Order: sequence, then structure tokens, then C-alpha cells
Amino acid sequence: MSEPTEEVPLTLFSTTECHLCEAAEALLRAAQGTNRSVQWDSVDVASDDALFNRYGWLIPVLRHRSGAELRWPFDAELLAEFLAVNP
Repeated sequence: MSEPTEEVPLTLFSTTECHLCEAAEALLRAAQGTNRSVQWDSVDVASDDALFNRYGWLIPVLRHRSGAELRWPFDAELLAEFLAVNP
């Protein structure tokens, strides 16, 4: 029997070849360097019509499992504030 996996609290909606999405991931990696609890999954909106219709022009978008969203543009300070409010 396998161990249950804990839900990753953050989802980064992005797509390939997106320099803004790469910048958002770099900010997340930097935040993770100071806080190991920062974990996320990346979801490519191009692979899902509904996600593309919702986020296609807004990416990158970071969504917390609570439903709270942080939309681009954001910097390290805004990301830290978002993470503090949505642990």
C-alpha cells in the first residue's frame, strides 16, 4: 500500500515558451530556497481548452488550493505577501 500524497498547495498556470512564465517559476524557486514549504505544480493551459479560455491571456497565474489567485505581473514582494496570506 502506498503512502497518501499531500496535496500540493499551489498551481502555476503557464505554457511553454513563455518568458513571463519562466520568470514566475524563477520567483517560486527563489521563494522555495528560503521556505521549503513552497511547493507547486505547473499546468500547461495549452493542453486544456477550458483552462486556455480562462487563463490564456492572463498567464502566468498562481492559484492556491483555497482558490485565491495571484496574476501576473508580480514580483518577489507580492509573491511573499500572497504566500503569507495563503500558507
